[in-house]
Amino acid sequence: MNSRRDDRLAWWRDPSPHVTHTAWVRFFAQPAIRCKSRVPSLVSIVLLLFGLTHAMAQDVSSISSIEGTWMLAFADVLHPDGTRDPDYGTKPKGVMHIDGAGRYAIFIFDGSRPLFGSADKKTGTDAEIRAAFLGTSSHYGTVSVDAVAHTLDFHIEGSTYPNWEGTTQRRRFEMSGDTLSYRVPPRPNGDVPLTGWKRVSSTTEKP
Repeated sequence: MNSRRDDRLAWWRDPSPHVTHTAWVRFFAQPAIRCKSRVPSLVSIVLLLFGLTHAMAQDVSSISSIEGTWMLAFADVLHPDGTRDPDYGTKPKGVMHIDGAGRYAIFIFDGSRPLFGSADKKTGTDAEIRAAFLGTSSHYGTVSVDAVAHTLDFHIEGSTYPNWEGTTQRRRFEMSGDTLSYRVPPRPNGDVPLTGWKRVSSTTEKP
C-alpha cells in the first residue's frame, strides 16, 4: 500500500482492507466536518460525493475480481528448509465459493482420509476422528480484497477449527488468469501452508 493510503487508514485507526471505503468517506468528508458554517461548501459536497463514488467502485471492482466458484488446485506446505510437501494428502480436494457481496465458503479435504469402521461417526475411534479432523479445513464468512497490497482478509464466522471463529485471517495472494493462490501465516514450527484455486465459473459471466 502507498503512504497516502496508509495515512488515511491510520487516521481511521483500522488497518483492515474491509474498512477502506469508510476511511475514504471520512477523509473526503473532513472539509465539510471542519467547516465552521452550518451549510457545507459546494466544494466539500463535491469531494464527499467523489469519495463515495470512488469507494463504491473500488469495492465492486475488488469483489468482482475474485467472485465465483473455485476448485482446489493444490494444498501444500513449505518447510523452513525450502522443501515443499502435500499438506492434505497426495490427492486433496476442495471448493471455494465467493459471491458478489463478499460472502464465501471454503472446504478443503484430504482425499485419502480413511473411512470410519462404523456407520455412526459418534462411535468412531480416536484415530478415525483425529484423521477426519486433521484432514479437513473448512470455514465461511465474508472476504475483502486489497488488490494493491495483494491481501485477502477472511472474516470467519464458522470454522472446523473453532479458534478461528470471530477472527480475521489475512492471506497474501497472487492472481494469474483463472488461478488464485495464497500463503497462510507460518505455523509454530515454521511451516507455511500454500493454497491454490482454479476458477471454474464466475457469477459475473453473461449467458
